[in-house]
Amino acid sequence: MFSRLFARTIEVSAHCDLPCGVYDPAQARIEAESVKAVIQKALDSDDADFRTRAVIIKEQRSELVKHHLWVLWTDYFKPPHFEKYPQLHQLVNEATKLAGASGTKGTLDIDVADQLLAKIDEIATIFWETKKA
Repeated sequence: MFSRLFARTIEVSAHCDLPCGVYDPAQARIEAESVKAVIQKALDSDDADFRTRAVIIKEQRSELVKHHLWVLWTDYFKPPHFEKYPQLHQLVNEATKLAGASGTKGTLDIDVADQLLAKIDEIATIFWETKKA
């Protein structure tokens, strides 16, 4: 028992808590595509009740976009990624703001949804480059 207590320790490190296959920016993109589609449906409708339901769904999906981006930012991306891609912090910040109250969560502007999708694509490009390494 004491031999294990005083045994040499070995330093180990892992890239992530679980196998990396659980992380994928596609989850954020799918929700952002839903946000854009709901915005379009709301804009195309004259039914006030339908528009109210659409806005609620859009807000929920926008929140999910933020969640998936934050999971990538906090759980997948590590210091070596931020060193190699110094724009990554800013990119995730801009994307989450585009999904937030001043973005798709708070507007029915299709252009904002397109901007969000473009930011997610930039993050995805970096993500897939890190997976090759």
